[in-house]
Amino acid sequence: MAAEKEFTAADVAKHNTAEDCWLIIGNENTGGAKVYDVTSYLDDHPGGAEVMLDVGGKDADEFFEDIGHSNDAREELAKHVVGVLKLTEEEKEKRRLAAEKKSGADSGGMSMIAVLVAAAGIGYYFYKQKVDSSE
Repeated sequence: MAAEKEFTAADVAKHNTAEDCWLIIGNENTGGAKVYDVTSYLDDHPGGAEVMLDVGGKDADEFFEDIGHSNDAREELAKHVVGVLKLTEEEKEKRRLAAEKKSGADSGGMSMIAVLVAAAGIGYYFYKQKVDSSE
C-alpha cells in the first residue's frame, strides 16, 4: 500500500479559493488530520459553498464536528481526501492540548447535567414526602 501524501498547514493554506479549496479535517480521536480537496463539491454542499470557503485552506475540524455531520456526509468527505496533515512537534502538542480542552469541556457539561437531574430527583422526593404527610 502506498504511503499517503503529506501536506503542511502552509501547503493547505494556498488552497483557499472557489477554484481550489482544500480543508483540514480530523484529529487524534478520528484517525488523524487529513487534507481534503473539496473544490468539486462546493456547489453540492447542502449548506452552500460559502460555508466551506470560509474555512478554505484552514483547519476546519472543529467546525465540521460542531455541526454534527451525518454518516453520509462523512462518506462524501472521504471521497475527497488527498493526503494527511504533516505536523511539527509543536503543532502536534497544540492539537493535543486543544483536543484535551474540548474533551474536558464536553465531559464537564455532562457532569452538570447529571448533578441537575440528581437535584431534581431529590427535590421531587422531598416534595412528595411533604405532600404525602399532609394528607
